[in-house]
Amino acid sequence: MGLLDSVDWQGNIFKNGAWTAAHGGDYAVVEPATGAELGRMGQANAQDVAEAAASAAKAQREWAALPHTARAAVLRKAGDLWQEHAEEISGWNVREVGTVPGMAGFALHVAAEECYNAAGLPAMATGEILPSEEPRLSMARRMPAGVVGVISPFNVPIILGIRSVAPALALGNAVLLKPDPRTAVTGGTLMARVFEEAGLPPGVLQMLPGGADVGEAMITDPHVRVISFTGSTQVGRRIGELAGRHLKRAHLELGGNSAMLVLDDADVDAAVNLATWGSFFHQGQICMTTGRHLIADRLYDDFVERLAAKAGGLPVGDPAAGEVALGPVIDAGQRDKIHGMVTASVDQGAKLASGGTYEQLFYRPTVLADIPLTAPAFAEEVFGPVAPITRVSSASEAVELAAAGDYGLSLGIVTRDVMRGLAVAEQIPTGIVHINDQTVNDEANAPFGGVGASGTGSRFGGASANIEAFTEIRWITMRGEPPQYPL
Repeated sequence: MGLLDSVDWQGNIFKNGAWTAAHGGDYAVVEPATGAELGRMGQANAQDVAEAAASAAKAQREWAALPHTARAAVLRKAGDLWQEHAEEISGWNVREVGTVPGMAGFALHVAAEECYNAAGLPAMATGEILPSEEPRLSMARRMPAGVVGVISPFNVPIILGIRSVAPALALGNAVLLKPDPRTAVTGGTLMARVFEEAGLPPGVLQMLPGGADVGEAMITDPHVRVISFTGSTQVGRRIGELAGRHLKRAHLELGGNSAMLVLDDADVDAAVNLATWGSFFHQGQICMTTGRHLIADRLYDDFVERLAAKAGGLPVGDPAAGEVALGPVIDAGQRDKIHGMVTASVDQGAKLASGGTYEQLFYRPTVLADIPLTAPAFAEEVFGPVAPITRVSSASEAVELAAAGDYGLSLGIVTRDVMRGLAVAEQIPTGIVHINDQTVNDEANAPFGGVGASGTGSRFGGASANIEAFTEIRWITMRGEPPQYPL
């Protein structure tokens, strides 16, 4: 039996350990490739958040008090369930998100690995013995933060939800998960079902799809102590400000406009292969997407010609109906934003070498050559299948351009001399660097995050980052006898 076959999820949310009607009513889940209604999702409101947060705070204390082996067992079982139900979950991912099957499979692999990695966290020594000038035992201990609010986006809803949900749970927290309403089955309902089947106690994970009002209620609720947000820089700034006013930590993984530098000794065919994947994979709807191609002058013309030819031959269509390289973008608003940036950039002097057209929500992979540095498709995050290319006369000019702007998420450098590539990378502030690879990579055990407008650093991936993100430090002392004070 499938994960969704055994529960009444249609029109409901997962609150207080049960599938229940939301106070905000329900709405249609729409397949972007066809416009078909796939089901109906419950829509939470502020009342749902308040009720869920209160019950989560109670459930969290019991969950944290369990033996570490019990929490680890739930995470391991969840990892197994992602694999056991891969066909069902992948099908929803393809239809609801519009991703190609390869991307859906990768998301499931990462989800399972996130759970397996998180299963090791409860057994880790998360504290230290401290020297003290008094006759006492002094120690620092990591404690669960309490209730963690996770706000995840539409583009890769499984990965960008589970990478916070799994470690937060493993470390003894309860979680309120607010997936993007457009992809709340893949990013919320299925995730809740996985942990429900894995034996997570009722109330420890609650799923609340909704809009900005739900996110605001989550941030301001006194039971929620940490916010983990993945999304746009614009929204991230507002979340950071609101969390700051309420004295809460906010872990912000935001936008990017990542550069790939192709140095003058690089292999052009290899660079074109990397560029195709980096800019067009998942329709460019990834924060790490290669948004700026900085190409050495002597390779530039060949690179543009070959990338444009490759882009022109990529099949675009419904990923549920046949084998394609690109599926639909998420909705008409996103499509129009992409097209507006492309046309504005052409108006400013960029050469449209390939693409620049669409049918319904299927946007052709687009190559913009000779793009002015001030054109929107180069200076801003497009979040679509667009490859803006500019010519650089030297490695130092490439460094200057790559380091310019507010974002600092990922960086790719293509060169036959890897030590030269590393030396170049040292001069460009980013949270992630890949030498001889494009900018889109992810592994569950690796720290992930950006600097500047791309976020507040590595708060995801790897034991150190996850423990830092989802625990608080407590100082504890113990004496054999109470001391005598002079007053």
